Amino acid sequence: MANTKSAIKAARKATRLTTRNRGVKTLLKTLHKRFDAAVAAKDAAAAKAAGVAYVSAMDRAVKSGVVHKNAASRAKAHAAATIFAK
Repeated sequence: MANTKSAIKAARKATRLTTRNRGVKTLLKTLHKRFDAAVAAKDAAAAKAAGVAYVSAMDRAVKSGVVHKNAASRAKAHAAATIFAK
């Protein structure tokens, strides 16, 4: 148990941020699965729409600090390569 005021506040923040981060990561996983399903179905329009949604969510996650910018960049590059593969 935290003993100081700052440690008590840090514990409260950790709980709140953990909840937020878990929700964002769950959303990212769901969007990635939708994107992969659209690619597997060979539906170009659906794959592009799902890819755009995934990349947008990834950018928001980076902005809030949930995902590292290099990890997001790598994921976005893989999505783009999949969408524009010939």
